[in-house]
Amino acid sequence: MSRITKRFAALKADKRAGLVTYVTAGDPDPALSYQILKGLPAAGADLIELGMPFTDPMADGPSIQLAGQRALKAGITVDATFDMVRRFRKETGDNDTPILLMGYYNLVYQRGVERFCKEAAQAGVDGFILVDLPPEEADQLKPYAAAVGIDTVLLTAPTTDDKRLPAVLKYASGFVYFVSVLGITGTKSASEEAVRTHVERIKRHTSLPVGVGFGIKTPDQAAAVARHADAAVVGSAIVDRVKAGLDEKGIAKPDLVPGVFAYVKALADGVRGVRKV
Repeated sequence: MSRITKRFAALKADKRAGLVTYVTAGDPDPALSYQILKGLPAAGADLIELGMPFTDPMADGPSIQLAGQRALKAGITVDATFDMVRRFRKETGDNDTPILLMGYYNLVYQRGVERFCKEAAQAGVDGFILVDLPPEEADQLKPYAAAVGIDTVLLTAPTTDDKRLPAVLKYASGFVYFVSVLGITGTKSASEEAVRTHVERIKRHTSLPVGVGFGIKTPDQAAAVARHADAAVVGSAIVDRVKAGLDEKGIAKPDLVPGVFAYVKALADGVRGVRKV
């Protein structure tokens, strides 16, 4: 059983939804990025998405695009991203919190799919979320990922109808990521009723947990998602907290890391305040 499956089983037993937090590897620099990664579980993150910066982030809104630019300028690489995960596992002793790499398939393809999967697994990665990998091409990744115990989390959207869903779910494992709004990250938010309707529809097709992301900014919004989904996913709003901790020259203020953790704790409190029947 993967860490992701174990974590969702534990959340279900605890009768609550989870909080999935996204941060960009290397933002604002590798050292501070690692401090943030290391402290996310204590702040309330149940699962962590670690973004792999890419030069052409087609699905990312301005916040995550800028975070990727800061990280690339600071020297982040795929190897350095693997090293962050490896350090997290070794230095914290945390072998329970799932870490998923989120990004674009080009980074996997360029390294070689089998090699990428093996190196990710050796570092302690639990899942992949590759936003530009459609289900029709997921069989290029899935066998290699599955062979080393890595889940492939695929995305659905409001436009993914009942005919399309089985094609997506065929290669999905770990959980299903429902993109609650159309467009890029961090720009719009879905209504609670829309989330409820879509989550119920997805659950008619799969027993996998459903995480809902894109557009969640406040503890109340996170709680609204938690009432219906198995996890609330927050990304751009956390990345904005990182940016807010930089001065006009891009130098980190003393309260950058504590500010991120305080915000994550508020989100976690919102999610954990919702009890499942």
